[in-house]
Amino acid sequence: MKRLVALVGGLVAFAAGAYVLPGGSIMRRTVSAREDASIANLRVEGSYVFFGPAAKEAGTALGVSTERSELAADGLILLKPPERCRFELGAQDGNRLAVVQAGDRRRQEGPELAVLSAAMSQLCPLLTARSGADGDARAQLEQHLQELGIATRTTSLARFGGEVAYVLGDPGDTKPQFWVYKDNFRPARVRWSDKAGTAWDVRFIDYASAATGGALPRSIEVWRGGQRALRFTAIRSDARAVLAEKLFTP
Repeated sequence: MKRLVALVGGLVAFAAGAYVLPGGSIMRRTVSAREDASIANLRVEGSYVFFGPAAKEAGTALGVSTERSELAADGLILLKPPERCRFELGAQDGNRLAVVQAGDRRRQEGPELAVLSAAMSQLCPLLTARSGADGDARAQLEQHLQELGIATRTTSLARFGGEVAYVLGDPGDTKPQFWVYKDNFRPARVRWSDKAGTAWDVRFIDYASAATGGALPRSIEVWRGGQRALRFTAIRSDARAVLAEKLFTP
């Protein structure tokens, strides 16, 4: 009898441990976590590092020559919710450029860098979307994910950077997916392919860093075609910065 009780208890514990929340619950909690971390304005100083072919693309755009496989540039991320975001960067003795997104409109200052646009396309709607009724915000998130081809009703568990994450989307290394950290319901990564068939993977790493105060991950990476192309690392942030409206004019 004791062995039977132990067996039943073990099966119950296993079933509880293996339970995966449905997609609707994951998205609702993701929206709630975003609201808890909401900020009015955020100015983040940091460094952009481009890798591989993206380094040459960035060098051309910034007007600097590089023969190396990496190119670093100082820059900023500016956030002014709802859904107003700006990336700025420049090279010493080179050009400066920026990409701005307000809602579904985007503007370039200088040549476009595809890896910057890919990062912006996910950071802005996932981390700075407008507040509203819980159901409306969840529906907005679901619409964004479905436009990327993500099957939001299919869920599973996986590990990302040593942490457990919920995964929305069909299983498979090439399938569009949205990953959410299980412990705090913050976005972990988004995978999708664009109309040209290019595979993108935007990753959000380390929300616990004091450098960003939890409103933004310390590091944001963009992978293109299975290769890392861009990493932004935050150095310091200011959640009380005064950000002019003209900076976000689309």
